[in-house]
Amino acid sequence: MRKTLLRLEGLSKSYPGVRANDDISFEIGEGQMHALLGENGAGKSTLVKMIYGLVRPDAGAMTLRGAAYAPSQPSEARRNGVAMVFQHFSLFDALDVAENVALGMENPPPLRDLAARIRTVSEEYGLPLDPSRLVGELSAGERQRVEIVRCLLQDPKLLIMDEPTSVLTPQEVEILFRTLRQLSGEGTAILYISHKLEEIRALCDEATILRGGRKVATCDPREKSARELAELMVGQLLTPPERPERPFGEVVLEVEKLSLKSNNPFGTSLKDISFQLRAGEVLGIAGVAGNGQDELLLMLSGELRAPSPQVRLKGDPVGHLGPNGRRAMGLVAAPEERLGHAAAPDMSLTENALLSASRRKRLERGGFIDWGKTEAFAREVITRFDVRTPGPHVLARALSGGNLQKFVIGREIELDPDVIIVNQPTWGVDAAAAATIRQALLDLAGKGAAVLVISQDLDELLEVADSFAALNEGRLTPVRPAKGLNVEEIGLMMGGAHDMHVAHEAAQ
Repeated sequence: MRKTLLRLEGLSKSYPGVRANDDISFEIGEGQMHALLGENGAGKSTLVKMIYGLVRPDAGAMTLRGAAYAPSQPSEARRNGVAMVFQHFSLFDALDVAENVALGMENPPPLRDLAARIRTVSEEYGLPLDPSRLVGELSAGERQRVEIVRCLLQDPKLLIMDEPTSVLTPQEVEILFRTLRQLSGEGTAILYISHKLEEIRALCDEATILRGGRKVATCDPREKSARELAELMVGQLLTPPERPERPFGEVVLEVEKLSLKSNNPFGTSLKDISFQLRAGEVLGIAGVAGNGQDELLLMLSGELRAPSPQVRLKGDPVGHLGPNGRRAMGLVAAPEERLGHAAAPDMSLTENALLSASRRKRLERGGFIDWGKTEAFAREVITRFDVRTPGPHVLARALSGGNLQKFVIGREIELDPDVIIVNQPTWGVDAAAAATIRQALLDLAGKGAAVLVISQDLDELLEVADSFAALNEGRLTPVRPAKGLNVEEIGLMMGGAHDMHVAHEAAQ
């Protein structure tokens, strides 16, 4: 039997119109790999924020190593040995690794001494880092290492990991898992939040499952199938219908030998990009974060202008057009960064619906906004995509990450576009919501829309894509049929193998 490290008893937290956590009790043992599962809006984020001192519970109590524990702020949680690696990294691109680590410490040592400790600790845990490198030059996996090492330098007894593998390659996931198992073996407890249920089954020895703000089960995930875990989270799962074979239509989007400099000093410029996308086709583009995905979406959406003849929509050059011009022609896009790019944080869902749907849904007339029609459209998105919110009047920043993702993707799908481009469409959403979003994209393609999905989730791409390519350092591999591809071949393509015969041979 493991000695109890953290005990939660009857934790509850309410917000106006929402009971986020309702009488939640469970224990985490020393050195335990404990999963926290639940669909979007189930209360996971609120719960870990209470553990980490970002939110105060309305009722209930916590004990840590047998003593009362009620942190009023994260610094107090860290002093008690509780650390957290957030889904969104809190790093400054223009500072080096050591400077970023120092900013997250209460009393950092001199930078020279800190750099030496970073090298030692990072190598000890299999996460090698150069303390002098600028964070803006690091890959997504290396950035995550910075966050983890910053926590490890404070000798945590409980490490909370929120969606830690969403930006990692399969190889980086294996490295992370080895590190977490090493920490567990040394007595550090891991509270692991993820929607990737096979990861949970491979890594964790206990799981607490939330639904609607309440605990519905505690189980050993190794004794459950991924489907059984998903059904505990969301109830009965629907089996997606078999995808029928279908012919593709005319080329609707074409990019030809395009090279384009990134507008981000730490971004990745596009190099000699060429592809065609046909009506009814789903093209999946894979790549490790930071290899040009953001720049590709910006270029296709019109936020980043390109030489006009090299980008054509329905045969017409559109490189010079901005997003509104391309939306008017039937091309819509949903970027990866949902809060601040896909949605304005301090605007309501109704106002956010207006921002991208104004022209295609005719929400303005004679210079005046039809707010009734706009609100009805927002409600339509909320209902169809099961966005958990009290209503369209709620600010975008008040939604959980997964619910906001459902809203911004659903908003674009509901515009009935001719071409839709989405980056990380199911990032941070639960299994049921991911299935809904993927099926909606497939339904669009079935009606004749051209769909381009940029994703780091290889299972997702293999599920939805008819055609496949990969980005590496701003270069796109030749497009090939997705049918018959395996994960090893995809991994090689993501690593820069543009010759698919070589990649196929290497994967055997």
